[in-house]
Amino acid sequence: MTETTSGPARGSRSKGSKANKGLRIERIHTTPGVHPYDEVVWERRDVVMTNWRDGSVNFEQRGVEFPDFWSVNAVNIVTSKYFRGAVGSPDREASLKQLIDRVVRTYRKAGEDNGYFASPADAEIFDHELTHALLHQVFSFNSPVWFNVGTKQPQQVSACFILSVDDSMESILDWYKEEGMIFKGGSGAGLNLSRIRSSKELLSSGGNASGPVSFMRGADASAGTIKSGGATRRAAKMVVLDVDHPDVEAFIETKVKEEEKIRALRDAGFDMDLGGDDITSVQYQNANNSVRVNDTFMKAVESGSKFGLRSRMTGEPIEEVDAKALFRKMAEAAWACADPGIQYDDTINHWHTSPETGRITASNPCSEYMHLDNSSCNLASLNLMKFLQDDDAGNQRFDAERFAKVVELVITAMDISICFADFPTEKIGETTRAFRQLGIGYANLGALLMATGHAYDSDGGRALAGAITSLMTGTSYKRSAELAAVVGPYDGYARNADAHKRVMKQHSDANAAAKRMDDLDTPVWAAATEAWQDVLRLGEKNGFRNAQASVLAPTGTIGLMMDCDTTGVEPDLALVKFKKLVGGGSMQIVNNTVPKALKRLGYQEEQVEAIVAHIADHGNVIDAPGLKPEHYEVFDCAMGERSISPMGHVRMMAAAQPFLSGAISKTVNMPESATIEEIEEIYFEGWKLGLKALAIYRDNCKVGQPLSAKKKEEKEQAEPEVEKVVEYRPVRKRLPKGRPGITTSFTVGGAEGYMTANSYPDDGLGEVFLKMSKQGSTLAGMMDAFSIAVSVGLQYGVPLETYVSKFTNMRFEPAGMTDDPDVRMAQSIVDYIFRRLALDFLPFETRSALGIHSAEERQRHLETGSYEPAEDEVDVEGLAQSAPRHVDAPKNSTSQPRTTPGAQREAHSSTELVEIQLGLNADAPLCFSCGTKMRRAGSCYLCEGCGSTSGCS
Repeated sequence: MTETTSGPARGSRSKGSKANKGLRIERIHTTPGVHPYDEVVWERRDVVMTNWRDGSVNFEQRGVEFPDFWSVNAVNIVTSKYFRGAVGSPDREASLKQLIDRVVRTYRKAGEDNGYFASPADAEIFDHELTHALLHQVFSFNSPVWFNVGTKQPQQVSACFILSVDDSMESILDWYKEEGMIFKGGSGAGLNLSRIRSSKELLSSGGNASGPVSFMRGADASAGTIKSGGATRRAAKMVVLDVDHPDVEAFIETKVKEEEKIRALRDAGFDMDLGGDDITSVQYQNANNSVRVNDTFMKAVESGSKFGLRSRMTGEPIEEVDAKALFRKMAEAAWACADPGIQYDDTINHWHTSPETGRITASNPCSEYMHLDNSSCNLASLNLMKFLQDDDAGNQRFDAERFAKVVELVITAMDISICFADFPTEKIGETTRAFRQLGIGYANLGALLMATGHAYDSDGGRALAGAITSLMTGTSYKRSAELAAVVGPYDGYARNADAHKRVMKQHSDANAAAKRMDDLDTPVWAAATEAWQDVLRLGEKNGFRNAQASVLAPTGTIGLMMDCDTTGVEPDLALVKFKKLVGGGSMQIVNNTVPKALKRLGYQEEQVEAIVAHIADHGNVIDAPGLKPEHYEVFDCAMGERSISPMGHVRMMAAAQPFLSGAISKTVNMPESATIEEIEEIYFEGWKLGLKALAIYRDNCKVGQPLSAKKKEEKEQAEPEVEKVVEYRPVRKRLPKGRPGITTSFTVGGAEGYMTANSYPDDGLGEVFLKMSKQGSTLAGMMDAFSIAVSVGLQYGVPLETYVSKFTNMRFEPAGMTDDPDVRMAQSIVDYIFRRLALDFLPFETRSALGIHSAEERQRHLETGSYEPAEDEVDVEGLAQSAPRHVDAPKNSTSQPRTTPGAQREAHSSTELVEIQLGLNADAPLCFSCGTKMRRAGSCYLCEGCGSTSGCS
């Protein structure tokens, strides 16, 4: 794509005057004399985003300008997330042109100011090519670039940060402060606590040290208070501890104990005050935890031998443990609550380009960025589907040549950004400018594999993924060497030159040893081989501009911006998708990749139509007319009747890992039935296969994740009946499998949620479930525990009026106005909940004595002086009941939206559509902003409705 001006050898250093230095930029997509904006059709659209639960408008901007081929979702997300300026003001951006120009012009000017381009003409080509690629969704920078670049605020371009902490109180307090400032900016950070001496060691004063686990409490409380970027979601952070730290067992058990605490509250059936000690004592919920294991430990696990835990002060062993038993504890903890994950220290540092400066000890929250302490990484991701082409004969091919040219363009832009970027701390700024870490990656791998007829869990799929990853990283380092010839290698290169070149040789050797499979991956491997040969040659001559080049990030919001079907390295969620339509409304469609896959597999047009119709009706390919059973695996997805096995995910990570500078953001989902032994196997195989990090999530292992009513009933029915030993105790009356119920959406002081109240068919209220859509995971879990505690109490005969009298008028935030005409003001969420339950389930006389009346009754009191209904309005049957528990299922007497369990459920995202169509319940949280169910993106969660993420963006 580019070359320097010094001669025919691309990337060589100019020997002429300073004016002759710089890169020559070739055109990829653009036409001389024609601006990219002039080659597309533009249209005006209205962006109105609502919360589907109550119809309230979350965001509105009318008349925004976008190309006609951009989807509704992409337009909505870019307008609401990335346009700068106050909505309604003249300064507000109203066109994609303004957004792209703001970013691209900043990059171009910085490139010109810092000598990256050979001439003004090359700078203009760079400008046009970057504009075209962004305009046509070929790639995207990470979110901080869109938020900050070209604005008056600090131009932070990085989303990933690694901090450090030493064994001193001053350093620990600096950690709290630095982490808080990063959270305040909406980003995430990770660090390793292993330098802090253990609780089994002495202080210089003679007392016992607190240990790192105790200091985690303060950091966790800080993260929970600050939230992330001021939003009501948890901060994104990673906490790492070395496996040889004497406090490692306490570290492993931190979240397990907290999860047990929540479960005990859930199962005990006693009263809970949401503002009480039980809630505030739930800790360690704001971080991902990972244990950093080394080869010595893993070999000890393999052989069943002892392993030494070492003093932080002297490095000497202070205790010996059974390695296999410690490994088992890690797996047991992950089985119980998904933490800790595992990081493989020796593998990570074997691929480290700058070991003379320091070891890699930690990662960012999503585990894809791994480099020096006090450093950062800016990310960008390519849309792989943009490079899949049909040749003249109708055969598919991956355009490796164009892909490599775009990689060169993007890496150049990413390196330029470090020249003008701001950083949250001085130490991070110094390290990043000295080592210039970049993180190019991709999205839509799952869609690409399906479209090319490859099963995600297949040798062919892994070969194509490996080839693309190798070509991407090889081309990135090649461009880095060319940049070093123009603007110099990174400051830390001279000290680390031998190690950096050794790692480049390791990548090249892995590329040479990789297995070629078919006509799609073989040409890509050939291009990658050529790129790595250039890397070794140019790196020997020029050095490298960047200590790191590539990672595989979650690509959450930017994946939606690029209209990607799949995020990062993930497979497709399901075969049927939820699609928003211009002008409002939505529809479900079969993935566009399915017909491409069928064509690649040799099916005729009529067969394709029949198979697609079957998928539209059933959500899967099983028994699809004319589809060969051996082709079923091509259409396996993350969810559904044929979901990809956990080891299938691990093997895909292993196929890409040897060709990445950093690591991979991905959580290996496991079914609820998975065993501890299976988790041990995955953690062990991850080490054997050369992964750098791995995390698992077993469905429904966390109380805070929403469970379907069906699953709750199944779990209750599966509980063994224990013979009663104590006499005169209450007897629990369980609800039948089929029970009437009503669902109420509500808003209290801006906090949104919904309540489902289920009844005995003939005997009154029996259970309540509460879900909050605008709170963090801890509160969601406690609301779940609280509702179950109340439900168990009701089933043991506690009268509803007792709960109402105890919980109404309880004061705590959020409080204020509601959207319920019967309860206009509430002093807290529980105050509202039990007023609503009283109105729905208690007889008039009982609730009237408690001072609870409906809007209609209050109006009647104003008009007649009496709350009591007229004789023909009296609920005789309700008044005849002897206790609140014996009230029949209520009638809908207010304007609140109500749905019965058997009613047709409406989908608002692809995840919810899959749940409806396949009868499954996705173990994912609700979006804190718009209330829809999120879907997994790497190790985070992403909302398709508004682009919000549950972790780092």
